[in-house]
Amino acid sequence: MNLGALLKGKTVFITGASSGIGAHLARVSAESGANVVVAARRLDELRAMEDDLRVRGAADVLSLRLDVADEASVKAAIATARAKFRTLDVVVNNAGVAGGSMALDMDMAEFDRIVAVNLRGAFMVANEAGRAWRAEKRDGAVINIASVLGFRQAGGVSAYAMSKAGVVQMTKTLALEWARHGIRVNAIAPGYFDTAMNEGFFDTDAGKTMIKRIPMRRIGDMRDLDGPFLLLATEASAFMTGAVIPVDGGHLVNSL
Repeated sequence: MNLGALLKGKTVFITGASSGIGAHLARVSAESGANVVVAARRLDELRAMEDDLRVRGAADVLSLRLDVADEASVKAAIATARAKFRTLDVVVNNAGVAGGSMALDMDMAEFDRIVAVNLRGAFMVANEAGRAWRAEKRDGAVINIASVLGFRQAGGVSAYAMSKAGVVQMTKTLALEWARHGIRVNAIAPGYFDTAMNEGFFDTDAGKTMIKRIPMRRIGDMRDLDGPFLLLATEASAFMTGAVIPVDGGHLVNSL
């Protein structure tokens, strides 16, 4: 896809950008001419990405260490990015963690860890950006990375599914509250993609069985996210807020 200059003049801030979906969306943003702020806990991996992002066409790149579960870290990262680029235009809440315990075997420390990153952290990042946009009296766009598990159920991922269901509801609630300020809040709900979070799973018998249940009979390719992301990050979606776009090969409409 020739992305041209779809995001030229825009600054895109991406959490959890050191790998997986976050790193891919950073590359798409760069290829679209944006200033790209990549934020994650692993600062060394972010800095290793900088040259590649510039070669791909990023107007400028800023790497920031960010722990979305830490309020002070969130405030500092948003402030630093705004200081460098004057403002932000698009904030992508991608940082996330998974857990593999059945509910009856889960201790509260694991539950709290998952919710602190996936839901509380996403809320803090969105809220910090939203407050800045309100103070500046300017438009902004939040793109939350939810999941099909925010709508469906599976064994062993109860806390993750609950946190992503919270992200779906957060998207709609903030969209309602913030529309009057010109701030759009939308989400992408990916289905099954091969990322570090599920590395190797789709090579197992269980993973192959899962693929057979997806109507398109394949897992997602990262490029499948490009169109939905660019739609929500640009004025092409100027009249969209509170939308949650599944990118799942039909997972949510599969038969019983």
